Amino acid sequence: MSSERFKKDIQYYRFCLYGFLKNLRFFEPFLLLFFLENELSYLQIGVLYSILEITRNLLEIPAGFISDTLGRRKTMVASFSFYIVSFIVFFLSYTYPYFILAMVLFAVGDAFRTGTHKAMIFTYLKLNGWEDQKVAYYGNTRSWSQMGSAISSLVAALIIFYQGNYRDIFLFTLIPYMLDLVNVMSYPSKLEGAISHEGSLKASFRRVGQAFKTSFQNLAIIRSLVNVSSHSGFYKAAKDYLQPVVRTFALSLPLLTAFSEKQRTAVMVGLVYFLIYLVTSASSRRSGRFKDAFKTFSVPLNLTVTVGLIMGMASGLLYETQVLWLAIVFYVGIFVVENLRKPIGMGYLSKKPDESVLATVLSIESQTKSIIAAIVAPLLGFFADEFGVGYSLAITSGLLLLALPLYYARKAKGNSEE
Repeated sequence: MSSERFKKDIQYYRFCLYGFLKNLRFFEPFLLLFFLENELSYLQIGVLYSILEITRNLLEIPAGFISDTLGRRKTMVASFSFYIVSFIVFFLSYTYPYFILAMVLFAVGDAFRTGTHKAMIFTYLKLNGWEDQKVAYYGNTRSWSQMGSAISSLVAALIIFYQGNYRDIFLFTLIPYMLDLVNVMSYPSKLEGAISHEGSLKASFRRVGQAFKTSFQNLAIIRSLVNVSSHSGFYKAAKDYLQPVVRTFALSLPLLTAFSEKQRTAVMVGLVYFLIYLVTSASSRRSGRFKDAFKTFSVPLNLTVTVGLIMGMASGLLYETQVLWLAIVFYVGIFVVENLRKPIGMGYLSKKPDESVLATVLSIESQTKSIIAAIVAPLLGFFADEFGVGYSLAITSGLLLLALPLYYARKAKGNSEE
């Protein structure tokens, strides 16, 4: 069956616009460099990332409940409001406690957004009878997110090149997020999901809670969550370490020597991330076709997580042996694997729970991912301070490879999937 049997209507383009604007995070390709410029150690940076993930972890399930009981659009408006405040705090921050505050605010925004918007997409597919198109549809809309990241990288590089500092990019990020807030508010009310308007708020929470409990009586869902979240957690913790790798590569080249180190770094980081997101956009669009090459979800999920971790290990070792260009190539492979794998994982999970708690279940997926990232981030920071960035990536990837048998997806007896 074709992977793209759906109509690209107005709502489809609203979903695409959402992802495009949401990923115009001009600070993202330079966030770790921004922290290093403020004289933070890698361990301190790892702790900041861990605080981000732990805060998001604590709020994911409550955010999912709120979304499924009070309405998804209101939840999304709250999410973007927290994002906007966090960008302002980042811009004004110079000390570690304020960086923590900015990370917490950002985490609250993420917690209210992650599972909620995915649930709106899957509800729209159900209303239109396109439920079998989840992987292809989500992959297509996600590809626009990657295009947003690609454009964001170039724009951020230009801002830093001409402004001369990383701090201003937080202010520029306010613009697309305000526009996306308006876009989300324009979504039709039918995407709110199965909200009960009868009875008390307590009764509404009880109804969703019971459906949630029923959905998770099958332990296979827990394994599914860990498998889907494993590579994403590693990716979230490790992706920004590409920045110092690219900076080292940029400063090793006899190019743009008339400009400052920061300007040379900005140009190279911007170009590398632009190319990365062009490639990941294409891989996300092809996720449905990739999944269709296998009879089950488990095979591509297991294959991609293995390849992604091997690439991480190889990239770290190549960086330490000064084969910088090849280290970057393998690092890019981690990004590609994540975007090829993510739509497959979302399609896999959305098959399992009751639709009324879909936002809650998808928020738990993000929570599981946050737990993994919260563990991996300080490890990466500690190893980077002790042994260097390359060895840190290689050691952490190797440890996760050793743990693979614990979270491999398995085909259940008498069923197509576990």
